[in-house]
Amino acid sequence: MDSPHNSPPHDPQAEVPAVIEEAPREPILTLPVALTAYILLLAVIHLRVLLPPELENWTIDVFGFIPKRYDSSLLNLEIPGGAGAKVWTFFTYSLLHANLTHLGFNVLWLLPFGSALARRFGAVRFFLFLAVTAAAGALAHLVTHEHAVAPMIGASASVSGAMAAAIRFAFVRGSFLSFSRSDADTAARVPALPLSRALRDGRVVGFLAVWFGVNIIFGVGAIGIDAETTSVAWQAHIGGFVAGLLLFALFDPVPRVRNDAADASSQDVSDRI
Repeated sequence: MDSPHNSPPHDPQAEVPAVIEEAPREPILTLPVALTAYILLLAVIHLRVLLPPELENWTIDVFGFIPKRYDSSLLNLEIPGGAGAKVWTFFTYSLLHANLTHLGFNVLWLLPFGSALARRFGAVRFFLFLAVTAAAGALAHLVTHEHAVAPMIGASASVSGAMAAAIRFAFVRGSFLSFSRSDADTAARVPALPLSRALRDGRVVGFLAVWFGVNIIFGVGAIGIDAETTSVAWQAHIGGFVAGLLLFALFDPVPRVRNDAADASSQDVSDRI
């Protein structure tokens, strides 16, 4: 007869494997559907560079923003597009880019700020906001380039508008540029600073200084197509930026924070620096 096997006392917990649950990690940058669709639209439209040169030039003339369309005092030019182009080019120019570098810079600037803004506004408000800031940029370019013949193209006026709108809430506690960032959806829906309070916030003022500085240094922006007239359309940048800053409240569905609450939020962040 076999002798019985001596075993240690039974521990019921030993048979239960330890399960360690990790909190889900959110990607550093997630893109909402509206922004993804907008970037894909820009990319698809940029495939026009594959067209024969004559057709590509015609596309730019018809859909690019040409101030000369609105002025016949200097030259009698036949610009493709007719009367309709005087309306649609206020918006369509922003969907065209000179090359991949031009497109890439605009998309790169749009990713963090456009992502937060698209989450906050929703698709309809987001697309309408981009259109309005594009038109504001075109208007600023028209006023300052009354007789220009070279087409202006590029999404930088809309990008500038998105950046200006985003800083209205970007530094509020819990938002995407604050020291106590929440998840992407929550961060995008924190109450915005009143405009008067935002313009007194040192972080916002610092951001404005960096924005102007980077644009001057790197020359990111909507540009003319003609190699001899290629230049940065600073006025379009400013027009889009100012429009985004001032018109943000008309599109924002989130109730704004009171001045005293904004001051408390700012003080809380300052105590953590």
